[in-house]
Amino acid sequence: MRLCLLTVLVALTCCHLGSGLRILGVFPLNGRSHWMMAERLMVALAERGHQVDVITHFPMKTPPPNYKEISLEGSLEAVQNNLDAKTANQFNQMNFDVMVDKAGVKVCDLLAHENIQRVIKNPPNDPPYDLVITEVFISPCYLAFSRHLKVPMAVIMTSSFLDWLEDVTGNPQNTAFMPNMFSAFAQPMSFSDRLLNTLLSKFFAYQLNSRMDIMSKHVKDYFGIDIPVRELHKDIALYLVNSHHSLNGIKPTNPNIVEVGGLHVTENGNPLSPEVKKWLDESTHGCIYVTFGSMVRIETFPKPLLDAFYTVFKKIAPVRVLMKIAKKEELPPGLPANVMVQPWFSQVTVLKHKNVKAFITHGGLMGFQEAVYFGVPLIGVPIFGDQHTNLKSAASMKIAVSLGSPSNVTVETLSYAIDKVLNDDEYRTNMKRISTLFKDRPMKPLDEAVYWIEYVARHGNVLQSPAIHLTWWQQNLLDVYAFLFVCVAAVLGVVVFVLRKLTRLLPGCKSCSKKDTKTSESKKRK
Repeated sequence: MRLCLLTVLVALTCCHLGSGLRILGVFPLNGRSHWMMAERLMVALAERGHQVDVITHFPMKTPPPNYKEISLEGSLEAVQNNLDAKTANQFNQMNFDVMVDKAGVKVCDLLAHENIQRVIKNPPNDPPYDLVITEVFISPCYLAFSRHLKVPMAVIMTSSFLDWLEDVTGNPQNTAFMPNMFSAFAQPMSFSDRLLNTLLSKFFAYQLNSRMDIMSKHVKDYFGIDIPVRELHKDIALYLVNSHHSLNGIKPTNPNIVEVGGLHVTENGNPLSPEVKKWLDESTHGCIYVTFGSMVRIETFPKPLLDAFYTVFKKIAPVRVLMKIAKKEELPPGLPANVMVQPWFSQVTVLKHKNVKAFITHGGLMGFQEAVYFGVPLIGVPIFGDQHTNLKSAASMKIAVSLGSPSNVTVETLSYAIDKVLNDDEYRTNMKRISTLFKDRPMKPLDEAVYWIEYVARHGNVLQSPAIHLTWWQQNLLDVYAFLFVCVAAVLGVVVFVLRKLTRLLPGCKSCSKKDTKTSESKKRK
């Protein structure tokens, strides 16, 4: 009996694995926060029985079954815990050349890496790949994998939808109520907001798209495909976007754009160290968690800002503070006794703890979503990118107090923000309501992402908008409006012409009388 049961189980397993896909994941951007979403998705696909090969900078120590890593580790300068205050401020100034060079051109240069070249030149055929998954940001050269391997492509966006891709995706964009990713406007927008939002959207799209054209050369050199790089977006069957209407507002989207905001969030994170667990368990008056993400090092910020942190944290005792500091030795002396610093915390586990009452954050989307999921109000110090927009949106919902920028952090402003979040019940009540909206879905975002990936693997590009095959002037109906204008002008011209003719034939027409009088006078002179 046992032998029969074992045989059946083995047969079912073989059938399941046999029906699985072979998926190539391509993730050449070396940002840890970007990788969090990709890793969670790729591991889930492997756990579902698909064979997953992943190009990554962050290989696991013990990868799961069906999961093969193609390592890029060490090929780019590490950014984790390697961004000081000065460099972070440069990103805040929106230097497009620096942005495209670091996250675009240098990332595309990795196509020369021997491990990537091996995949390009000798892709497996036992079986071949069925689907490619990559991240779409500002290194579109990797979209060429779809055309090169002749398979459908799904992409992830680790932010809300990148509005500079609206035209190539055919997704409707209305700047009257859809804020630009970097505009920091909240819905609804005033007239001045709508004006600036429209100008900023066009400006950012032009600045980024014009600079990404150079990556067409990478596509030609490494894939042998001579095509403008933006044309490769037409090969994308599915966009998995890290957004949700509860946080990012209501926006129209095409069927191939699926919101899976919070996909990376898990109910159970890594366990806390005994020291941190004891600290949190004993924080009966509450604890504030402080981190500026995986890249920015708080200890490199100006001394006045750090002094403000010290003064306020000391003043709020017996409330305690957990603060992520990569290099404790670089902190100025005088750290208050109610503050614990560590180079790393299991963020999900910390935010889930019952004694954590507030989260001081830079407003990165991943941490923002985790705080919402576990219902922890925010105190925001945005630095660059979409952090300003995230925190302004959170402040408008009264689930956060945003200080605007690190330069605005003083003893007075930080004390006010902490007091509001800790002692004004409105913030915690609102956060619980938003958290409920964020989690109330027909299926978990990870399950939804897996479903749609399997769907496009089966059916290809059936969800694409037909608008991607139209030019910009066709999408905006300029040819239709021009035709209608010509038609109206022609009709008006005919009407005017006919009316002039008719007036000459009517009796008593003044113009006709004048003409007859002139004619008779002319005859008399003769």
